[in-house]
Amino acid sequence: MADQNGHTDPAPSVDVMAGVPFPAAPPPIYVCTLTPDLEAKAREELQEKPEWRLRDVQALRDMILKEHSSLRTRLDDAFLLRFLRARKFDYDRALQLLLNYHSSRRAWPEVFQDLKPSTVKHVLELGFLTVLPRPDPQGRYVLCLRPGKWTPNDYPFVDNIRAIYLTLEKLIQPEETQVNGIVILVDYTGVGLSQASNPGPLLAKKVVSILQDGFPIRIKAVNIINEPRIFKGIFAIIKPFLKEKMAERFVLHGSDLSSLHRVIPRSVLPQEYGGVDGRLDMTAWTRTLLEAEEEFVVEFCQPEPLEGALMPDSLLFEGEQPEDSYRSLRSQLYYCY
Repeated sequence: MADQNGHTDPAPSVDVMAGVPFPAAPPPIYVCTLTPDLEAKAREELQEKPEWRLRDVQALRDMILKEHSSLRTRLDDAFLLRFLRARKFDYDRALQLLLNYHSSRRAWPEVFQDLKPSTVKHVLELGFLTVLPRPDPQGRYVLCLRPGKWTPNDYPFVDNIRAIYLTLEKLIQPEETQVNGIVILVDYTGVGLSQASNPGPLLAKKVVSILQDGFPIRIKAVNIINEPRIFKGIFAIIKPFLKEKMAERFVLHGSDLSSLHRVIPRSVLPQEYGGVDGRLDMTAWTRTLLEAEEEFVVEFCQPEPLEGALMPDSLLFEGEQPEDSYRSLRSQLYYCY
């Protein structure tokens, strides 16, 4: 039973060996599922006080209703808590993050229109991304990206972004992810000039802007492995859009897996990356997303959620990138290659 602060006994931990590798979605009525250790971590790192939690949620809800009454958004406790935790319970910053979250849908319709797992089934089955079944010792799930699996002639890069966004939406549901954050592992095996130059700086800016300023998730580290020489040019595209704190979280390991094992233990990694957790299984996460089809239809396949709100400069993407920029980009990548 939940107490007056919305706290209940924590749900039993998920047994990944029993064939249920990922946490289930939270119940529709909010009850706190954080363990005492995670509550202590949230208090220390996120300024979250259990005795004030629902008061803080109500304060954010009141701000939305008063200042942005035309914003069609979820207002339930569990949803608003994601934004408070992502901004360390700073009401103003949490509100801005929520507005950015909705603004990105209007700013980038080719990503968010009709966004549901069945529309990116080809990306999932190709092996472009997955989530490793075991979290690391800090409780952080590992999102594994393999851009070398993508061939530009097969489908547009925006489909990869749609798959990443759906994955983040699913990952952020459990409260433990909201507190612990996630880790990203990018394996650049097989990436050549065609993959590196295809997205371009405008697309890179869109992706980085949404991840930094438009989504309520804590990205704690981005580990790059097997990066080719061309990665110098790829990172040169991304870095100008990264905030200093995020840029510092990028770690380049090259082909030295022992370096990777110091930050992601071998017990978490599949055999391909020197781990002991079997072969990399792409099917479990694909199944998890596809089975959540209906919840994404409800969340993303509805009328425009934003009315009358102004988008911040970081989320204004109108206009094409000048041809000179692409020419310069390709020259830089050829030099690195």
